[in-house]
Amino acid sequence: MDYRVCVSVTGDLWVSVGGGGGGGGGFSHESEHDLAMMVSDFLENGSSGAESLCSSDSDSGHSDFSNLAEKIQICKLSVAPHESDLLSTVHSLIRSMNEIDLQSMMNSGPCYASCIRFYLAKLMKLSGYDAGVCASKWQGGGKVPGGDHEYIDVVVNNNSGSSERLIIDIDFRSHFEIARAVDSYDRILKSLPVVYVGSFTRLNQFLVIMEEATRSSLKQNSMPLPPWRSLAYLKSKWQSPYERYTDSEANEIADAQCFDHKQCRGHLKRLQSCLQSGMDTDRMPNPRHSESNWRMKPDRWRHPLFRPI
Repeated sequence: MDYRVCVSVTGDLWVSVGGGGGGGGGFSHESEHDLAMMVSDFLENGSSGAESLCSSDSDSGHSDFSNLAEKIQICKLSVAPHESDLLSTVHSLIRSMNEIDLQSMMNSGPCYASCIRFYLAKLMKLSGYDAGVCASKWQGGGKVPGGDHEYIDVVVNNNSGSSERLIIDIDFRSHFEIARAVDSYDRILKSLPVVYVGSFTRLNQFLVIMEEATRSSLKQNSMPLPPWRSLAYLKSKWQSPYERYTDSEANEIADAQCFDHKQCRGHLKRLQSCLQSGMDTDRMPNPRHSESNWRMKPDRWRHPLFRPI
């Protein structure tokens, strides 16, 4: 599950409840209730900046974001050859997908983009990769809320000749979207990979950087870091116990769901557009922006459940 605190144009605070940062196979009512209670308690007792609507950078925070932006670029360049090859394959396969593919994969939903993940995993298996869709789930403990998440993993041979499990997340940036972000944070967010493909080690580096960036952005708006933005919660999405499904099991999962794929088709189009924009920008000399101005809004395609607080 992925929960976010939003601010309406009237200044009211809301909690948006969506499929765990990339979908998940459905809603876990236990984790939903636990995290809803934690959000409520946080807003009542932990947040001191609900009145602030500031979204500009302070002088002291600007240098911090510059350092974090440099770290992001280093992480993006620190790619092993087998990761780079897989990244090119994933981008190519996503751009080749169409709406009919989603309907043939799961003709009943809502799947919170599971159809995209399952079909991508199917295409990768046809290309010779050992790929599967992983549904992780974890219980809340201490200050870390429980939740669930869905992503793709691929087992490949690395440079040393041993096998390695790589992670593919088709909606990577959405995990770090926050309310009232300062301008520098938005620029860092847009510099992240549209689709993450790589090792756990590099994934953890991104998570550490983005948790620090999130903390800095919220601090400039006099807001503490909520527990569902903590590094421990972020890591739980990819490092918790999981069940792995192949494309042959997709229809069994689809049988329990019963809506069309309109939102998933829209997400696929936006995902393809964003990947294409990134390619076009890479070809431009001295680009001013590494991505287009469009920013993925996962709540457009996730199951929407809004609660006023």
